[in-house]
Amino acid sequence: MVDIKPFKAVRYTKKAGDPADLITQPYDKIDAEMQVAYYGKSPYNYCRLILPMEKDKYTVVGQRIAKWLQENVLAKEDEPAVFVSRQEFTLDGKKCVRTGLITAMRLYAYGENVVFPHETTYSAPKADRLNMLRTTQKNLEPVFLIYSDSEGKTTAFMQQASKAAPIIEVTDELQVKHTVWKVTDPDKIKQLQVDMADKPVVITDGHHRYESAVAYRDEMRKKAGLAEDAAFNFHMSMLVPVEDECLVVLPTHRLLKNAEITDEVLEALERFFEVTEVEPSALALDGFLENHRNEHAFCIYTKEKAYGLLLRHEESVYEFVSAKASKETKLFDVVILRDVIFKEILKIGELKLDEDILFVRWTRVAAEKVDSGEASVAFLVNPISAKNVAEIAQMHERLPEKSTDFYPKMVSGLMMMDISPNEKLGFR
Repeated sequence: MVDIKPFKAVRYTKKAGDPADLITQPYDKIDAEMQVAYYGKSPYNYCRLILPMEKDKYTVVGQRIAKWLQENVLAKEDEPAVFVSRQEFTLDGKKCVRTGLITAMRLYAYGENVVFPHETTYSAPKADRLNMLRTTQKNLEPVFLIYSDSEGKTTAFMQQASKAAPIIEVTDELQVKHTVWKVTDPDKIKQLQVDMADKPVVITDGHHRYESAVAYRDEMRKKAGLAEDAAFNFHMSMLVPVEDECLVVLPTHRLLKNAEITDEVLEALERFFEVTEVEPSALALDGFLENHRNEHAFCIYTKEKAYGLLLRHEESVYEFVSAKASKETKLFDVVILRDVIFKEILKIGELKLDEDILFVRWTRVAAEKVDSGEASVAFLVNPISAKNVAEIAQMHERLPEKSTDFYPKMVSGLMMMDISPNEKLGFR
């Protein structure tokens, strides 16, 4: 089902400097403060490619890549390869190791039942990434996907590859260590292709990048023809087995900029939820959610007060959520939050990213943004499991945007993939 190929990675050379000064978080995780900090780290920092500060950003990035290639700051490798990527990190005092494959994966329309999305997307980010593809003709960041490896064949491939010397070792600003190994042996790669062929995959991060890449592929096919091995038919991808014990999903909390929790709102909430006042601290809020992990639990935080919410009856939400959604999807917390609390109780229509709503992974940060006035109220949720994400996606259903936060992110700047019209993939 899924077609993967090795590719000739474009990577930083030693001339670029210390890799720790070059890598960044993904473009959609970089705020204005981080952007300035990244620019200060190095004249070759990857932020200058994925989220430049200059006004004519698409042209600037295209010219910058060409210049860095000419100056040997960036260089394309001579032989095609697939890569094994490992992230080592600590979360809640536990040491974790997550391992996946970086490869070129063929692009499929969602209707082909090979690649499944799990979240709704926004049009503006897709237009932005499409413009970047048109200008740079490069995959600057991977799409992150999960698949089932119940037989452990691809896991064995990764374990074997990681016995060799790595080509990259670098620790990011979140103290996540990233290690990359390169595999060029055609026989090993061909066996990996066979082992992956029958596995449907689910997008965890990079929906906007993926959908933009499909649009770009369709444009290029009209211009350059239907060559099956043309690189623009593929996208650089990070593929992680869903069985990986360190495939961590964090909650994504919602912060509204213009909402107010009045007595009338609290009264309306009590139709559906048991509402209790809790201490307005990150510790207490996290404690409430953790203590009710297997229930439909939410927290609300304002400057003055905080509340814990527990859904009274599951049946009470059915008439308010999307009629097209399955019973299982109707009961995801992020769906209840969107369709019952936001739409039915707060009477909020479409929410525009950054203008009306913010998404935050840590409760402490959510509280700080409300306290500072950047948002008026925070709605806190428990995380969704990776297994549930995969199951719901393969039912052809999507959760609300930013429903999941797979942690840690793949840092950007380890490599890019050339998708120029004449670039071909595979062994020659």
